[in-house]
Amino acid sequence: MSQSQTSSASATPYPATGCGAVIPSEEVDRSCRYPILFLALSSTGWLLLATVLNFLATLKFHKPDILADMGWLTYGRVHPAGMNCLIYGFAIQAGLAVVLWVFADLGKTKLAYAPLTVVGWLLWNVGITLGVAGILYGDSTGYEWLEMPRYGVAFALVGYIQIALSALATFHLRRVRTLSISHWFMVTALFWFPWIYTTAAYLLLIGAPVRGVLQYNVDSWYFNNLTNIVLGFIGLGTAFYFVPTISKRPLNNFYTGIFIFVALIAFGTWSRIPAGTPLPAWFSAYGALGALTTIAPALAVLYVVFSTRCRCSELSVEHRYIQRFVVFGSLAYAASTLISAVNSTFWFSEVTHFTWFVPANNLLFIYGFAVMSIFCGLYYVLPRVLGGNFPSTKLIVIHFFLAAAGIFFYAVPLLVGGITQGHGLNNASVPFITVMTQTLMPLRASTLGDMLMAAGHLAFALNLFGLVFETMSHTATTTVEELTRVEVAS
Repeated sequence: MSQSQTSSASATPYPATGCGAVIPSEEVDRSCRYPILFLALSSTGWLLLATVLNFLATLKFHKPDILADMGWLTYGRVHPAGMNCLIYGFAIQAGLAVVLWVFADLGKTKLAYAPLTVVGWLLWNVGITLGVAGILYGDSTGYEWLEMPRYGVAFALVGYIQIALSALATFHLRRVRTLSISHWFMVTALFWFPWIYTTAAYLLLIGAPVRGVLQYNVDSWYFNNLTNIVLGFIGLGTAFYFVPTISKRPLNNFYTGIFIFVALIAFGTWSRIPAGTPLPAWFSAYGALGALTTIAPALAVLYVVFSTRCRCSELSVEHRYIQRFVVFGSLAYAASTLISAVNSTFWFSEVTHFTWFVPANNLLFIYGFAVMSIFCGLYYVLPRVLGGNFPSTKLIVIHFFLAAAGIFFYAVPLLVGGITQGHGLNNASVPFITVMTQTLMPLRASTLGDMLMAAGHLAFALNLFGLVFETMSHTATTTVEELTRVEVAS
């Protein structure tokens, strides 16, 4: 099957209408080279920084006095800085790199306004740098996942809008007009992020803050939309593109993808409103209904991915493990959605709401699904835009197993330990110090998970830097040979 056929494998069954000559895949990849390379390298740097900060935050549960004399490295600053590095520095930035290439490849057109994308990349990273530095300095806003101060966010938003405009222009100028289900998810994610960020941060929490307990609810609304829609739709768009592309078979089936999209837009935007929130009771009831309703699209995601994927024996080792990233991500997506649905009920939430259960499930969704899906996209896209191959297939295999094991050892102990912790906190006869002591074992197991994920990140970074070095060396050698040939001919 040709590359043009496989890249549109997840498209709609409706006929396409031409819009100019289709551009060869080599030219499409070449037009994406530098924007995607810059986004991938900088996002990898943020991933490594997030790894260091999150590991340092974890160590403080075992040795609280570590670096305690340095105010900017206390847990209250290190933990939010690490999460912002992971979400904004890596996940969204690397996700944008995948979105740019998918739009160009599906449309068989060159990346539109590539210089604008590079400027947007620069502004985005300046903004994240200022924001993370502000958090470590103590200038945090205090709102979860909205901690970055306004001066950092301003740069980041302008940069994001420039990158998104390039992606949308590429989508508009596509030569192959057939719409893919990946288009639906990714275009929605592009529009959704600036809307929820400006609404939550600038309009309701920082610019003209709402009063009292409503601030918590606005922050919960932002958190829910960032995970379920922005990161979730980037992950789903990535999964629904690369699974059929790697398997060289059509997505099974397109209409199930439409059902997933509509159901998540209708119910996923308000599905994580916690039970017992300081609002009228019907508000939490609707949140629980939304969470329970998302079980159906989560199971549909599993059905689409597993019915489309190719058997491992039919793939090369590299493609086999690239596919496994997104297959693992779909399992994590379904598991996290089911856990959220159960946790939305009042009888369960009253036990787990203020425990490690909730952060464990959040990481299962963000890292287990969104980040793992983005890794799949990067492993597939980068060799094509750089014109080379990853130097080590073994490092891809090692990265997958380390990341999967890390997520398991992080999430499962904290999910189980969170339930035990919640029962202890709700039992007045159990001293608080006893509850905290019982939580140490799950925390130690989660530290093992952090270490495994950190090793996986290092394997990914080494492979990426090796790919870039080999590509640059090959380009330099080719250039020298061409110059020598010209001099000899003259």
